[in-house]
Amino acid sequence: MNLIIDVGNTRIKLAVFKNSEIIHNESITSDIFEIKVIELIKKYGCDKAIISSVGTVKKSQIAKISSKIRLIELNSNTKVPFKNKYATPKTLGVDRLALITASVSKFPQKNILIIDAGTCITYDFVSLENCYFGGAISPGINMRYKSLNAFTKNLPLLELSNVHQLVGGSTEFCMHSGVINGVINEIDSFINQYREKNCDLTVVLTGGDTNFLANRLKNSIFANPNFLLEGLNTILTHNL
Repeated sequence: MNLIIDVGNTRIKLAVFKNSEIIHNESITSDIFEIKVIELIKKYGCDKAIISSVGTVKKSQIAKISSKIRLIELNSNTKVPFKNKYATPKTLGVDRLALITASVSKFPQKNILIIDAGTCITYDFVSLENCYFGGAISPGINMRYKSLNAFTKNLPLLELSNVHQLVGGSTEFCMHSGVINGVINEIDSFINQYREKNCDLTVVLTGGDTNFLANRLKNSIFANPNFLLEGLNTILTHNL
C-alpha cells in the first residue's frame, strides 16, 4: 500500500493507493497531520510514502514520518518519467511535477495541457515527445475574491457562488460575475490558444475547483480532481 501526502497552500490531502487504485482519500487540517498519517499507516499497512509540499511542513514532522515508513520527499532531484525542459527546473513547484507525471502516465505520446484550478490556476504543457516546457500561473477563484476585498475600500469579501448571469444587478453580483466569468473565459482562451498551436490536444482539469468549473467551460476536457494524487503515486512507484 502506498501513502500519498499532498500539503497544499490551504489544505492537506491524504490518500492510500493499492497499486493504481485509490482506496482512501481525505482532506485534513494541519493540527492533526501527524496523528492521521500514523493512523493510516497502521490501518492500511502502508509500506512506502511520498510527501509533496507547497505549504509548510516542519522537519521534525518529516523525521517522525520517516521513522515509521519509507518516505520520499518530492523535490527537483526526484526521478520523474518525463524530460524537463523548464528553464529553471529547481523553481518548478512539486505539485506541478506530480501533475505532469500523471499526464504522461495517463496520456502517453499526446500533447497535453494540464489546468490545476486551486489556490492558483496553473497551466502546464507537455508535448507528445514527453517533454515539459512550462506554462502559466494566475490567481485562483478565491484569491480573486480576496484581492477585491483587500485592495479596495468598500468591496466586501465574498465566497464562491453558483452565479450564472453575465450582467450583475448589484455590487455583489457584479463581483461574482467578474470573478467567475473572468476565470471561465481565461481558461477557455488558454485552451483555444494551445489548440491552435498543438494538434490533438488533450486537456485535463484538476484541483479544488474542478467540479465547479468543469460544466461551465466551452471546451471539452477530462475532469479529474485526483490527478495530482495519481501523479504522486506514479512518482513513488517510479522511485521505490
